[in-house]
Amino acid sequence: MIDHNTSLLLQRYAAQYENEQFLTGDPSWFMHQVVGRKDQETIAFVASCLSYGSRKQFMARIQWLMEQAGDSMHQWVLTGAFRSSLPENSKACFYRLYTVGDIHYLLSELQTMLKDYGSLGEYVRCNAHDTLSAIRALCQFFSTHGHCAPVPKDAASACKRLCMFLRWMVRDHSPVDLGLWADFIDKDSLIMPLDTHVLQQANRLRLLSSKTASMSAATRLTDSLREVFPGDPLKGDFALFGYGVNSGQHP
Repeated sequence: MIDHNTSLLLQRYAAQYENEQFLTGDPSWFMHQVVGRKDQETIAFVASCLSYGSRKQFMARIQWLMEQAGDSMHQWVLTGAFRSSLPENSKACFYRLYTVGDIHYLLSELQTMLKDYGSLGEYVRCNAHDTLSAIRALCQFFSTHGHCAPVPKDAASACKRLCMFLRWMVRDHSPVDLGLWADFIDKDSLIMPLDTHVLQQANRLRLLSSKTASMSAATRLTDSLREVFPGDPLKGDFALFGYGVNSGQHP
């Protein structure tokens, strides 16, 4: 059981931080800059794949991709126009550990998905019934033809960025999350996006006792947050963000 004062603290931070101001400087901002379900899904997925490390740096790389895509990220990927936009040197660094070749592979596999299913949403709808099965389906698709660095090979790790992407797609009635997939994935099944920073916060609040950011730990943390936010555990993502800001632990 979660301490009553901790529960109240998390509820207060969630109410305070889940608002449009949260979008500023957050990768979720990009999906709000386009209209249309397919474009929102596509830019959200690409943005989530690049969202690690320095926010200033990865936000700039996502912005560059949006500029290359022009009016429609979905069409840019679907038609293969990205091939003429990316630098020719596949071994050149694109962002941190990702090479231009890694991004080319990611977009090529995404192109195949869009051609076969019409959209990311339709692929997930056809291959998953909850968050964990959606994560497994996405991991499997992008690993079919080899290792896709921006997407985990399986669901053994915490899969933080996929969990974040699914939060964006599934949670409805939010000024931040789009809720595009709320009709076929229940937000109660969402899994907390867990990295070492969130792990430290969760341990400090005694929501979790774990040294490793794994899928198992992410699931246990989600169970704890479900006690505070029944039916909508990832409201706790905003709560832990607020806790990090107010305790000086937010990077």
